[in-house]
Amino acid sequence: MKTRTFLSLSVITAALGLSACGSMMANNTTALRASLSSANEVPANASTGTGALDASLDKQSNVLTWTVTYAGLTGPVKAGHFHGPAAAGANAGVALGFTGSVESPIKGSATLTAAQAADVMAGKWYVNLHTGANPGGELRGQVMPAQ
Repeated sequence: MKTRTFLSLSVITAALGLSACGSMMANNTTALRASLSSANEVPANASTGTGALDASLDKQSNVLTWTVTYAGLTGPVKAGHFHGPAAAGANAGVALGFTGSVESPIKGSATLTAAQAADVMAGKWYVNLHTGANPGGELRGQVMPAQ
């Protein structure tokens, strides 16, 4: 009987320890979101397309991982980027380009510098999708930590 109690307590203790490790790992990652629209472009355009960014930033390694989805654009996406640093309503240069296919969904990851990671966490990066009809950008969304 005592052995069973000891084993049961050991299993419970191990489970609690693993659960605590999982919580610590989750705290090192921040979810990021952006809603992409033509109204967010500077200047705005008439596109009825929509899009979204779902991303995460590992605050320990500064690895940014993302998925961008979109639909209803005026034509194929020619290029897509993260731009920054800039607040909503202001434009900035390319901070990080998407590599590979820019068909929806666009997936990727990159290791950011400490300064880039700080800008992302401060909401100073935006996603911009460029098309032939809107070479300056058809859809834009400010990257913000998810609430």
